[in-house]
Amino acid sequence: MGLVGSFPFNSFLSGVLSCIGTAVLAVCLRIQVNKDNKEFKDLPPERAFANFILCNLVLHLVIMNFLG
Repeated sequence: MGLVGSFPFNSFLSGVLSCIGTAVLAVCLRIQVNKDNKEFKDLPPERAFANFILCNLVLHLVIMNFLG
């Protein structure tokens, strides 16, 4: 609260959404990298990891914007 201002609810909500969003993105990465999944067999693991990093960056930029 000392870093982001006087709105502790925004800080709490941002923390929860950041954790949930990162967990969802990690699950999506694991689904894309899994060799047994035939739906993403043509997707290279490097591309899946790059998508994960980009989406994680966008998620955290949105979270930082929400904090103010």
